[in-house]
Amino acid sequence: MKYSKATDYAMHTMLHLALGGREGRVGVGTLAERMQVSPTYLSKILTKLVKDGLVESSPGVSGGYRLRRGAGDIALLDIIQAIEGKTSLYECSGVHHNPGCLIHRAMAEAEHKMEAHLASVTIADLARQQDQKASS
Repeated sequence: MKYSKATDYAMHTMLHLALGGREGRVGVGTLAERMQVSPTYLSKILTKLVKDGLVESSPGVSGGYRLRRGAGDIALLDIIQAIEGKTSLYECSGVHHNPGCLIHRAMAEAEHKMEAHLASVTIADLARQQDQKASS
């Protein structure tokens, strides 16, 4: 399975905001430079994160972006769903699709386990790991 580049940038943006946003708001230019991506493209991603309530933005000279809630309250699954949506990764189709389809049940179980793991990993967890990595 593969997530879009937008999801990758969104997760890295959220980690940068958790680490670098401790001093306040971070501008889109600074974030885009850190990730070597177009500010215009990153702005579109940030708009989705704002819309989903993960990030807040403030205009103006001292404006920028910061996490809307604590990093410990933002799971990787929250970020993925903000960018990719909440639809299932697997859609059972064809003549064999029925409510008792064994393939559909197996895929749904696998997806549920993956989502449970992604829901258990927070941006705060990753920020702590990054801090530990940087200090060693």
